[in-house]
Amino acid sequence: MVGSNYRIEKDSMGEKQIPANVYYGIQTLRATENFAISGLKPLPTYVDACLLIKKATAIANGELDCIPQDISQAIVQATEEILQGKLRDQFVVDVYQAGAGTSHHMNVNEVLANRALEMLGAEKGDYQKVSPNDHVNYGQSTNDVIPTAIRVGTLLALQHSLYPALDLAIANVKQKATNFQDIVKSGRTHMQDAVPIRLGESFRAWEYILRDHKARIISAEQGLYALGLGGSAVGTGLNSHPRYRHRVAELLSEFLDKPLAPAEHLMAAMQSMSPFVALSGSLRNLAQDLIKISHDLRLMDSGPKTGFKEIQLPPVQPGSSIMPGKYNPVMAEMTSQVCFQVMGYDTAIAFAAQAGQLELNVMMPLIAYDLIHSVEILGNTISALTTKCIAGITANRDRAQSYAEGSLALVTALNTHIGYLNAAKVAKESLETGKSIREIVLAAGLMDENQLSEVLNLEKMSQIIDS
Repeated sequence: MVGSNYRIEKDSMGEKQIPANVYYGIQTLRATENFAISGLKPLPTYVDACLLIKKATAIANGELDCIPQDISQAIVQATEEILQGKLRDQFVVDVYQAGAGTSHHMNVNEVLANRALEMLGAEKGDYQKVSPNDHVNYGQSTNDVIPTAIRVGTLLALQHSLYPALDLAIANVKQKATNFQDIVKSGRTHMQDAVPIRLGESFRAWEYILRDHKARIISAEQGLYALGLGGSAVGTGLNSHPRYRHRVAELLSEFLDKPLAPAEHLMAAMQSMSPFVALSGSLRNLAQDLIKISHDLRLMDSGPKTGFKEIQLPPVQPGSSIMPGKYNPVMAEMTSQVCFQVMGYDTAIAFAAQAGQLELNVMMPLIAYDLIHSVEILGNTISALTTKCIAGITANRDRAQSYAEGSLALVTALNTHIGYLNAAKVAKESLETGKSIREIVLAAGLMDENQLSEVLNLEKMSQIIDS
């Protein structure tokens, strides 16, 4: 039944008026009425993941004669249109919603059914011809679609956001390591003077740290390849074709260029959230080191008159509403904030993952949002930090050299020549009198000038010893 501004749709609970122009249906409308919680809508990447699954299932069910060919083709065409950018405003259910993700899942099913109906010359809401449940969702359940969508969405986010950002960051810190390799600076431990190091090696350490994190994330990614799709409601595959699970896995593998396959035990893949916990843990680990790197950048740039100022981060915006000429390390500050959020998401994911019961985890909507969002905001953050900060860093060579030459920790190089206790006395006298280490050692006759010059050679002292 259709009015000028609305249509009437029915479900198992009764009837409702649906705005005539929208593509979602009655179950989506009920969800928007029930879950006006945060104003957060599903992430575009998560929507893409669901659409790719629906495309694969429509193709497979059409090939297996489970749904009519014309309906299969219309559903596929509808998914392709939306993947290209149409009707993106039709996915409207709040992130915090019905357990397991049924509300968002039906939102997707209804939009695809109504667009397919239009393509077949029928009216939106005429579900006798194309049904969200009987056609779009044939052989499926929220319980196997949503954990698969989390897998697919996370893989998309890794491929499109985080991995390119990490590669860019690794390349840039590697270049800075080369550019700054001949610059000697004071090392610092416990925020106190330590023996000299090369500025370039500070950046090279970050290169290796980021490489290791990428490798750990790639390892965790492999846990996403086993799909529970085909298990339907509880993992038994009820109402699905025997070959369906294998065909949809093949299709999704083609779409993502990843080696996806049906899980050995579909029920296990549907119940356990452990692959998501593992991936989230690798993101948390990366976030923790990114916080450390961002804090180091802020310290090394601190000043300009009263801090370290061994490097200059590129200014990107005025830093104060009251102090003229002030520039702050805003990209590094932003990085820490995002990383704190990722660490919070990881905690939420861990709680959600252990909150399942029996054949289902009803906390999957939270896991879906927090995991995919973590990947994407980390990728966006690393990319921004690299392009707007790391790539433009310059070194204050004279400032770095001055700190290295004035460090009391230089006495460490004297240990093997005059002994630890004598070296400690030299350091203490230098601090108390303001005399240089060189002056005190020579005055005390502990070493001759040539030997001391060789031992206190900053260039040699700051070189990493090869094994």
